[in-house]
Amino acid sequence: MPMTVEIHKARILIVDDQAANVQLLEQLLAEAGYTQVSSTMKPQEVCALHRKHPYDLILLDLQMPEMDGFQVMEGLKTNVTDAYLPVIVLTAQPGHKLRALLAGAKDFISKPFDLVEVKTRIYNMLEVRLLYQKLADYNRLLEATVAERTAELRESEARYRSLTELASDWYWEQDEDGHFTKVSGPVLEMLGLQVEPLRGEADPATLSGWNETERDTLRATIVQRQPFLDLVFHRTLADGSLQSFQVSGEPMFNSSSRFVGYRGIGVELTAKP
Repeated sequence: MPMTVEIHKARILIVDDQAANVQLLEQLLAEAGYTQVSSTMKPQEVCALHRKHPYDLILLDLQMPEMDGFQVMEGLKTNVTDAYLPVIVLTAQPGHKLRALLAGAKDFISKPFDLVEVKTRIYNMLEVRLLYQKLADYNRLLEATVAERTAELRESEARYRSLTELASDWYWEQDEDGHFTKVSGPVLEMLGLQVEPLRGEADPATLSGWNETERDTLRATIVQRQPFLDLVFHRTLADGSLQSFQVSGEPMFNSSSRFVGYRGIGVELTAKP
């Protein structure tokens, strides 16, 4: 929808205790193409009306009996649903302009009205208001999208952990220096490594019998920071029987694409006799 069309659909409230001023502004806005214009001559009704019909613009006279425009603006500030105060003040007193702006008004229109000035200031104000709303809507959409993606990621991670637990006999992680930070199963023995404090003294029997060529292939892949899938390793036990293991792993990177380590899973293809 073109911006001009959206601006002409803006909700506008005229607040003035002088019927002639209200009629003049209503006629001017109608001729300019605005289709949702309402008015009141009772300033004490403005806050309730704004809560019921959130206005994109309020044309507010400053000098009114019972409740002046400054008091109306203070009341409008209590609207917790919108921190933006969409007010243009109408005043014949030059000294009131600065005070009105300091009180939160976004612009002012001098009396007696210059019709070109009135139309220009109203249009410009509504254009800014529309852009402000679009930005707020975009931020809300962005927050909702981030929350949705975060929830999806957590769900995916939960499924991954569940599948890992079901599909593997062990899990391992290394930091960027190659130190094991999480280990379950015979990973260290397969790599021929002994790392403290994750393990105590190595049992020589667990470090022997591995196929060194296969282990060298795994270590070289990790050094090159490459992923690997379903690599098979063999170990010959002291009684001559053969064990087979299958391992998969991937490099890990942080949000800045810096390498931070490896993680992987594995299964034993043949159980010990």
